[in-house]
Amino acid sequence: MRFKIKVNENTKHLEICTSVRWSINNEAYSLSDDNTILKWDPNSLEVTLCIQFQCTKFIDLEGFGTDFDFLPGQRGLNDLIAISYSDGSFQIMQKSGKIEKKVADAHKGAIVQLKWSLDGSLVTCGEDGAIKIWSKQGIIRSNIIQIDKPIYCIVWSPDNDAILYSSDKMIYIKPIQAGQKQIQWKAHDGVVLKVDWNSTNNLILSCGEDCKYKVFDTYGRLLFASAPYDYVITSIAWSPNGDYFAVGAYDMLRLCDRTGWTHSFHKTNQGSLMSIAWTSDGTICAGAAGNGTVVFGHVVERSITYDKWEITLTEDNKIHIIDLIDEMNNEFDFKERVINMSMKYNNLIISTSAHCYIYSFKNWNTPYIFDIRDAVSQISQSSNYFCLVEITQGLMIYNYEGKLISNPKIQGTKFEHLSHKKLAISNDVLAIVDGGNNKQVKFFEMNSGKPLNFIVEHSLEILEIHLNQTEIVGERKIAFVDQNHDLHITPIYKKDIVKLAAMTDAFLWNEKYDMLVALSDQRFVTWYYPTAVYVDRDLLEQVKVMKESADLTRNSTILSFQDINVQIRRKDGAIVNQSVSPYPSLLFEFCEKGRWEKAIKLCRYVKESTLWAALAGLSLQFKELNTAEIALAAIEAADKVVYITKIINLGSEPLKNAMLAIFFKKPQEAESIYIQNKYYYRAIKLNIKLYKWERALELALQYNVHQDTVLYYRQKYLTSAGQEETLRKYQKLAQDIKKVDEAAVKEKIKAEKARLEGKAA
Repeated sequence: MRFKIKVNENTKHLEICTSVRWSINNEAYSLSDDNTILKWDPNSLEVTLCIQFQCTKFIDLEGFGTDFDFLPGQRGLNDLIAISYSDGSFQIMQKSGKIEKKVADAHKGAIVQLKWSLDGSLVTCGEDGAIKIWSKQGIIRSNIIQIDKPIYCIVWSPDNDAILYSSDKMIYIKPIQAGQKQIQWKAHDGVVLKVDWNSTNNLILSCGEDCKYKVFDTYGRLLFASAPYDYVITSIAWSPNGDYFAVGAYDMLRLCDRTGWTHSFHKTNQGSLMSIAWTSDGTICAGAAGNGTVVFGHVVERSITYDKWEITLTEDNKIHIIDLIDEMNNEFDFKERVINMSMKYNNLIISTSAHCYIYSFKNWNTPYIFDIRDAVSQISQSSNYFCLVEITQGLMIYNYEGKLISNPKIQGTKFEHLSHKKLAISNDVLAIVDGGNNKQVKFFEMNSGKPLNFIVEHSLEILEIHLNQTEIVGERKIAFVDQNHDLHITPIYKKDIVKLAAMTDAFLWNEKYDMLVALSDQRFVTWYYPTAVYVDRDLLEQVKVMKESADLTRNSTILSFQDINVQIRRKDGAIVNQSVSPYPSLLFEFCEKGRWEKAIKLCRYVKESTLWAALAGLSLQFKELNTAEIALAAIEAADKVVYITKIINLGSEPLKNAMLAIFFKKPQEAESIYIQNKYYYRAIKLNIKLYKWERALELALQYNVHQDTVLYYRQKYLTSAGQEETLRKYQKLAQDIKKVDEAAVKEKIKAEKARLEGKAA
């Protein structure tokens, strides 16, 4: 991936260009010391004079413009622009040129920078060391900061509840709410010149006079620091999608990955880049150059691979397709600029600014094409459906014939800031981290778009989610990583969160089977069948394979997990390929088709305990007890083999299901099966064994059976423990029965067992 640089040498500002911004319609605007703002067409590089400070309507203004910003989310001629000046004043005007408000002496000295928030608040900072917040009408709301040093840059937090600013060598995060503690840290050895805070990945970017650029998290922990450049780094900016950022310096424009390594380096020969801004779709970067020009960098040569195919964006509207095995080459041209690409499950999805193209691997010549209303920020795919995330329309679910399936309505989510890590889809369910509460995951039906009556709520913020892709709906699971980087798994229809691993950098499900891989504590970890934890928790460690790998570094990411191949991108940008055993895939295939004999033969041939453990979990999940007995015996789980053998010998299907529920550690489910089939004694005895004395008595009273039996076991327990009765219900029952006839109770139990055995037979 690299920038394709475009510069209009014929038209430029007469003086240094100090600031550049994009409007909501992806029009570029540049501000210069020649007192003009120019509007640029990034495609043709035609430029028109938009605003001239020296014309009649601005005759009373003195000094130079220092910065400007567009109010986000506003369309049409009434787009609001805020412009700051070197004399400490600023004005709010419409895009048409009508001045809404002018505020003189807003700061003592020059206003260095200003920023709109999403709710229409304007923040300004200046040489006087003050940060002030203003309303959309230009009325001051608060003077939030006053220090004795100039403040050079400010940016709103993703939730607009805090302000990030820099002064001297320090970076500060100041919450808007009073009483909250300010966070600060030393960021550079020289003055910090620019900062940026990405709303998608929640990372902070900074550059300074020490000729370095750095990446921090929100606690000030350093994630990346560049080597010193030859010149001062004058500008930096995140791409809206948070996957990469741009760095500007004297005669230099650099494209970097979010982890810091460099995609491409370009000599611009236009002087220092004083300001950098991205389009909302993250495809074009504009830089304000020292010689008065605006440098445009189009992101090209984005490449994705899947199976035997490699797709490369060679131009901003042209893709190149290569069949790596059959050596077929093809090129496709599009009328509009390509914004997003995704390739999985034998389908290629291309989105432009106006259309979406669906190419099937079986037929590259006739794609399905449909119109889209807005730019697509990301694409997620499952085997039957794909999801487009549009900034205004939200989530749009389509099938691979281009038919709209559903449009889930999700409240409180800003889709332009939605990270691909917080959205996951499968063939039946869509999962998304709640925008208003990052500790919750909400679920929606794919076909109807209706929300499910189930929410996963965690104690910590959830950073990343993935759904398994099995075709068995009842087996749907979600895996997620929380703020502590702990990996968890839970079914989506019943909350039962289980921790799988700690210190997890990345994880991913297999595209077809229930295998899970993760990078945990610099180890490559594979779970052949993590769902086994809901069958027998002892199996979880036995289905896990860990591999030490010196190639893996911290903050590596897993790009794909197809068949047995896992593609990993390290922190330094290198691609590392890992592979898992091919036998679990064969095992899943046999089990899903009910070919248990072949599954057993496979395990006997391979002779791996992890594969036997996976077979034990699968067979228990499918209630194939004969196979489970063999698999458990192979991993030397003698106690479980005895129990499974006991279940096999039962003649009654309800009794088998209840005993299996007990094996799965689901006593409530077992109790309901017993009661539903009128095995009241079994239900009572189950609660007695679990020391749920009140529940056992409740069942005995409810069905008017075995009250003396319950009292007999209770008194026997208290005698062995040397305790007196404290439960009032048992005290009352003892008064009613007065004396328990032990022989009669044992005879009743014997008769009950004989009746159950006869009924089972």
